[in-house]
Amino acid sequence: MPDNKITLAIVDDHPIVQEGLQKLLAGATNITITGCFTTGADFIDFLKKHPLNIVLLDISLPDVNGIDLCREIKKLSPATSVLALSNHNERSIIFQMLQNGATGYLLKNISGEELITCINETMKGEFAFSNAVKEILARPSANELREIPKLTKREKEILLLIADGMTTSDIAGALHLSPLTVETHRKSLLQKFEVKNVAAMIKIATEQRLI
Repeated sequence: MPDNKITLAIVDDHPIVQEGLQKLLAGATNITITGCFTTGADFIDFLKKHPLNIVLLDISLPDVNGIDLCREIKKLSPATSVLALSNHNERSIIFQMLQNGATGYLLKNISGEELITCINETMKGEFAFSNAVKEILARPSANELREIPKLTKREKEILLLIADGMTTSDIAGALHLSPLTVETHRKSLLQKFEVKNVAAMIKIATEQRLI
């Protein structure tokens, strides 16, 4: 097979999506679709035996989360580029896919021309995003627009330990404080971040690069 030929697989549990993608790619003579799969397990079995340039990967699959599957694909075949293809337009999901090794993220309303452009960008070693995704990434999230809370040195210390998964008693022991003092700081942190739970606090703190 010539070097400019691109081998590609589609993993999506909707046959109509698979058919639509095949039609969109029919005019691209340098792209060969080597397989279409409705489950992550079937695709992994295929990938173990067949080297592949690119996989178009849906996030919602019947047997596995596409975000987890992306990590598994990259472990099994680091040379295979993963392009997420999804209806999910949340920034957090886009970033999770990229963190797990995806080379790009496309929404399912993508045009054929855009799709082929993104595939070719990926083959050049570039990150590829559909126009709709570029718009989402360009818009700051509500958390990024929040004013960064002013934390005391002790609060920053406790925030980092909470983010590491330490309990109140663990933190108390590590910092030689009473559990009551740690709880007071914890409540103060939740108030400053204007959230009701630790998970939301850590999410905002991460986006604002405090941890």
